[in-house]
Amino acid sequence: MKTNKIKKILIALDYDQTSKKVSEVGYSLAESMNAETILLHVISELPVYYSESNYTHVFKDDMLGDLNKTTQAFLDKTKKHLGDDAVQTVLKEGEIAETILKTAKEMHVDIIVMGSHNRKWLESIFPGSQSEDVLENSQFPILIVPVKKKED
Repeated sequence: MKTNKIKKILIALDYDQTSKKVSEVGYSLAESMNAETILLHVISELPVYYSESNYTHVFKDDMLGDLNKTTQAFLDKTKKHLGDDAVQTVLKEGEIAETILKTAKEMHVDIIVMGSHNRKWLESIFPGSQSEDVLENSQFPILIVPVKKKED
């Protein structure tokens, strides 16, 4: 039986405290297989707060610029935590599940690693909606890392 070697792993992160665990699990997998690691964050569509088109456009550009900087800093911090300068960081905009899959295809990854934030037993059967959308539409193997937010 011929097996495919895993050479490139895409770790999809959201802007959440549990991303640390997801990145560590994904990186550990990549490291054990001597595979390339890519950290991805997708910024989904920004809400519109004001209806006048000129103002909305400027407001959205300002918000998106700040969000891009903050998110890139988050990815850089995660990369630094992993302690490997070879880790790539990618920041994209779009619908989350669709953009994760499109990026995976464009970057020729072999597996996608992502987290699922479940609190109830029944929900653990069905991953979070973004994870579920990726899982249902993926042509790539996916590793779902179960992560729980600390209870309030």
